[in-house]
Amino acid sequence: MGRQRMFKKGHVLEATITGLAFGGKGVAKIPTDLGDFTIFIQNTFPGQTVKAQVITCKRRHAECRLMQVLTHAPEEENISFQPIPGAPYATFPIEVQHKYKEETTIDLFKRIAGIEKPEELYKGLVSSPSVWHYRNKMEYSFSSILHDLETGEKVDGFGLGFKHRGTWWAVENLDSDSGLFDKQVESDLRKIRLWCEATGLPAWHPPQRRGFFRFFVVRRSIAENSLLINLVTTSGGEGKFDPNEFVEFMKSLWGERVAGILHTINDDIGERVEARQGNSKLIFGRERITEKLHGLKFDISLSSFFQTNPQSAERLYSEVLSLALEKNLGGKDAVVLDLFCGTGTISQLLAKEHNGQVVGVDIVESAIEDARISAERNGSTNIQFYAADVGKFLLEYPEYRGKIRTLVMDPPRAGISPKSLRKVIRLQADRMVYVSCNPATQARDIATLAENGYRLVQFKLVDQFPHTSHVESVSLFERIEGFVTKIDLNR
Repeated sequence: MGRQRMFKKGHVLEATITGLAFGGKGVAKIPTDLGDFTIFIQNTFPGQTVKAQVITCKRRHAECRLMQVLTHAPEEENISFQPIPGAPYATFPIEVQHKYKEETTIDLFKRIAGIEKPEELYKGLVSSPSVWHYRNKMEYSFSSILHDLETGEKVDGFGLGFKHRGTWWAVENLDSDSGLFDKQVESDLRKIRLWCEATGLPAWHPPQRRGFFRFFVVRRSIAENSLLINLVTTSGGEGKFDPNEFVEFMKSLWGERVAGILHTINDDIGERVEARQGNSKLIFGRERITEKLHGLKFDISLSSFFQTNPQSAERLYSEVLSLALEKNLGGKDAVVLDLFCGTGTISQLLAKEHNGQVVGVDIVESAIEDARISAERNGSTNIQFYAADVGKFLLEYPEYRGKIRTLVMDPPRAGISPKSLRKVIRLQADRMVYVSCNPATQARDIATLAENGYRLVQFKLVDQFPHTSHVESVSLFERIEGFVTKIDLNR
């Protein structure tokens, strides 16, 4: 008879974290007659003793969510910022965070990618220039259910801040600077909460799917020191909510920093800013702000993707360019393909150095629109952008086959789909520079690329998100000359 499951879903336990798995999962061991039973607890760190709740339990391990840190690790330090769920490692020195990011990623490449000695291909970690106040966008949630930080209880009220870890309905009020975004904005968030509450209109009640105020989103430009604001509400509120009064209130707080304000109507029941049915109206200023990277200007809207940590992104892109341009790109007839290009940052940086054609592809139309505007402003004449699905685009434009010397891809966190990866391989580019915000999916793809004639030459890690478990990997692949892939190249 096999081992019985030790815990049921919902069981609360205490454990001491002794190790760390990739993705910020702390590892604890519980001794049994049949050997150690493994417990994974998200957002924990070695040396901590924690209270956790079982989410799923298998015969050999259990997955748990963190409820409370009971005893801190020896390395933890006091910080002057309000703790938030999105920065679970803020109390650990950045050097300790880097050490664990390196160790867990190298282990991942060994286990999943099948690389025997990944440490021999590893070229080091690139740190973020700013450890604090590095983000350029933050999304705050309204809720009429609050998580009381002192008692740990759920209470009724008017909340504006971050969702309490492990819940989608309860908000922790943000009353001071979290250290991750903009000090002025977050120091004033309490004033915004009180202003909205004074209208008499309710905050969103997630379980009951009703209420008025839903989200408050801010994007900032570090280059301009400007802000784009999006207030998301449900419809209604006539007579109690005046958009013009809201505009004047925002300007009274942040003055000329306010570049534009949108009011988005979202009556969907889902917990997301973007509405499937609704509208977004510009009620003040402009819809875009401008950021600078490597001397180029990029116009960014609230909805389009742009690197969350622009200063660290400059270092990331320097790594990408050095790998992509390390060898001759093949002259004017060679095409450089930038897949999942977003607002076209990498594409435009490549276009500065490459005399031939650069092609950027992304499925998000608003991002491509921003990319075209930025390319025109920056005088990039040898670049084309397409709003298209990566897999379908490659199928529809076979004329690029044989002309692609270098391919750069920066897929979303879920990674590139196996079907699209096969289509990428069919292009038979000489070199691939693969940027990944999730090394776990990249490790999976490394194995597929190896099976089809692409060897991993080297990789670096870039810390774009201090105080979290996230880390980016920049990997270089080269096609093995004469290798015969099992994939049909003529499809």
